[in-house]
Amino acid sequence: MGIFERYLSVWVGLGIVAGVILGAAMPAVFEAIAALEFASVNFAVAVLIWLMIYPMMVNVDFASLKDIGDKPKGLCITLVVNWLIKPFTMAGLGILFFEVLFAGWVDPADAREYIAGMILLGVAPCTAMVFVWSQLVRGDPNYTLVQVSVNDIIMVFAFAPLAALLLGLTDIIVPWETLLLSVGLYVVVPLVAGYFTRRLLDAGQAPERVAEFTARMKPFSVLGLIATVVLLFGFQAQTILSQPVVIALIAVPLLIQSYGIFALAYGWAWAWRVPFDTAAPAALIGTSNFFELAVAVAISLFGLHSGAALATVVGVLVEVPVMLSLVALANRTRHLFTAREAARQPVGG
Repeated sequence: MGIFERYLSVWVGLGIVAGVILGAAMPAVFEAIAALEFASVNFAVAVLIWLMIYPMMVNVDFASLKDIGDKPKGLCITLVVNWLIKPFTMAGLGILFFEVLFAGWVDPADAREYIAGMILLGVAPCTAMVFVWSQLVRGDPNYTLVQVSVNDIIMVFAFAPLAALLLGLTDIIVPWETLLLSVGLYVVVPLVAGYFTRRLLDAGQAPERVAEFTARMKPFSVLGLIATVVLLFGFQAQTILSQPVVIALIAVPLLIQSYGIFALAYGWAWAWRVPFDTAAPAALIGTSNFFELAVAVAISLFGLHSGAALATVVGVLVEVPVMLSLVALANRTRHLFTAREAARQPVGG
């Protein structure tokens, strides 16, 4: 692992602190950046998110879809958790906490926006960071690639309808044109660009060129991630400093969702006798969020200073330390899978 993967939580933490300090010290600068938008899409955020996502999309190999039938249990767990369970549990937790348990602490209009931001996180399964989490648990890289490829194809078609459905259930009117524009900008465009880049690099049947290209692009992807974090927390600096309790309130259901979904997927994989190198990535993919997409869509739909944008930004705050803790948990419980796998091996085999 490079220094980025090894100290990921440190870089994100420093970006958060820098964003809040700069946003509080230079609000006019961040207001000027916030004004750089068209059709509710902020140019600065869009460029940084493209910079972050594009190198990861080059790793998506559609040729791997021919292996979709291999290890079907792991893929089944990922898809069921990502698309049939996680979005609905996130919406349910948001409604439970902000319309019932925390109802006396927040304004109803703000509560609806916090729920909307949480829903956008719930319907955006992880893409960009999947490869990092899989590497940290020494997962099967080829199978992770299959999971990511299938997830991305489903996301192109399912994200907008599912987001609109769940946002509608919370009485939030969603402009379809903005939602579809966001999916096009932040999923379809980088995915298509990644596909053609990969074809160009792999034209001479030299797959190592793809690895070399993504390695060269990694510093730009890291820069995009950290700059995005700085920018987002800079936009929300005044709210964070004036309402720190709100940050904690939003974090509570997000933490419950993350650990609950991981427990469900990981326990299901163990009970279904899925090998560890497939089970751990499947559970981690189901747990983590494509927060880049959620943030971008929240900003496009509700605005930079909205409660929905704040909720997705808190998702960024929660994501990295939670995922690293789950990676540690998976590695510590590896023996629960490997011991059973070893017992199933024939003697002398």
